[in-house]
Amino acid sequence: MKKIEAIIRPGKLDEIKDALAAAGILGITVTHVLGFGRQKGYTQIYRGQEVVSHLLSKIKIEIVTLDDKLDEVIDIIVKTARTGQVGDGKLFIQNVDEVIRIRTGDKGEKAI
Repeated sequence: MKKIEAIIRPGKLDEIKDALAAAGILGITVTHVLGFGRQKGYTQIYRGQEVVSHLLSKIKIEIVTLDDKLDEVIDIIVKTARTGQVGDGKLFIQNVDEVIRIRTGDKGEKAI
C-alpha cells in the first residue's frame, strides 16, 4: 500500500475530488495548509500599505491506495491539478506498512 500526499492549489480541490470519485477512489483526507516554494509568497496592497505574505494557502490531500492503483491515482491528480504555472504543487509517495479500521478491526486491503 502507498500513501500519496498532494499539495495543490485550493481551486483545484473539487476537480480532483470529482475525478478521483469517478475512478472509484473515494477515501481522501483534506487539510488546509500554508506554505511556499518557488512562488515565495505574494505582495498586496491593504489599506494603502504594501503587505508581503510569505505563506500561501494550499490544500493537502492524503490518499492511501493499493499498489496496483497508485499510477492511476497519480495520473488523475497530476492531470487535474496542472495549470503549467509555478505553484501547481507536489506529490509525495510513501510506503504504508499497515492499515487498521478502528470500528471493525479490519486490516490491510479490507481497511482501505
